[in-house]
Amino acid sequence: MSDVSVQNGRATTPGAGRRTLSFFRRRPEAFAAVLIVLICLAVGLANPAFWQLANLFDILRASVVRGLFALGVLVVLAAGGLDVSFSAIAAFVMYAVTKVVTIYAPDTGMALIFLSAAMGGALLGTINGLLVNSLKAPSLIVTIGTQYAFRGFLLTFIGTALFMNIPPAMDRFGQISLMTRTAENGFTVQLPAFVLVLAVAALITWAMLRFTIIGRAIYAVGGRPDIAERLGYRVARVQLFVFAWAGMLAGIAGIIHVSSNRLANPFDLAGIELSVIAAVILGGARITGGSGTVVGTLLGVLLITLVSNVLILVGIPSSWQTAILGLFILTAGVFSVLQRKGA
Repeated sequence: MSDVSVQNGRATTPGAGRRTLSFFRRRPEAFAAVLIVLICLAVGLANPAFWQLANLFDILRASVVRGLFALGVLVVLAAGGLDVSFSAIAAFVMYAVTKVVTIYAPDTGMALIFLSAAMGGALLGTINGLLVNSLKAPSLIVTIGTQYAFRGFLLTFIGTALFMNIPPAMDRFGQISLMTRTAENGFTVQLPAFVLVLAVAALITWAMLRFTIIGRAIYAVGGRPDIAERLGYRVARVQLFVFAWAGMLAGIAGIIHVSSNRLANPFDLAGIELSVIAAVILGGARITGGSGTVVGTLLGVLLITLVSNVLILVGIPSSWQTAILGLFILTAGVFSVLQRKGA
């Protein structure tokens, strides 16, 4: 029996929509990829200046900090949790490390600065995990509380003054470029070396989720924690690990933020939480946990960056960019519901 029917004199294929949903169910990250292609084509047709190398470098530069945050959110979300404190962790770590190094050890190398930031972020993330396990409260509620607690402690006990003269190692690191080109208008554009930090973090996170026991445990706990526990997975340990991992990446992201801006401001990065979570969801991760990929997350970050940085090239005001982003998220939610119904 053919799958083609006739309605109102026209031949239709009822299975086409089902096959489309099946494709997006198998490759949820394709949704973000399609939107990226459509936006690039539309913006490029409206303003050919979009295709200049300088814009590509700017997009990559703007994606690094958001991408590191998103990788941490992905791991927590895959385990069935939700962390909104990563921006506060990044602000706490970047300001505290910058202040300590500037005052007490200005000659500290970049490797030690990154190590200190990673350990500090992991420590604050572990606090999140301990609170989630001990209080048995939803991680969203816990991390909202720690977000305010971390920022409050930072502003009250560590400081509020801006550091405009950051340590020399951080200053040099922020200026290292992988590629330098001179644009048509005479300006020199650079691809910063710190994009490699995001590439390395993404590769390690992908390998951890795909090939290790803790990776399988993360998806198992996020999918069905009761069954995962019966299978021998330690739910509490998995939760501690994912929050520590997210905190570690947040600490590293904070140092990159200071290095690239050559300024340490304790008030920075506030308000970035929703766009990062949106990037992970647009990349195919379900808010209920048990799913998500590194590739999809990076595509979601690229999509958010395009919406935030590029649409102004075609004359779309910044106030409309938020509405467009919200529309994308709603569309992704509709796809998710249709995928579950079609499963």
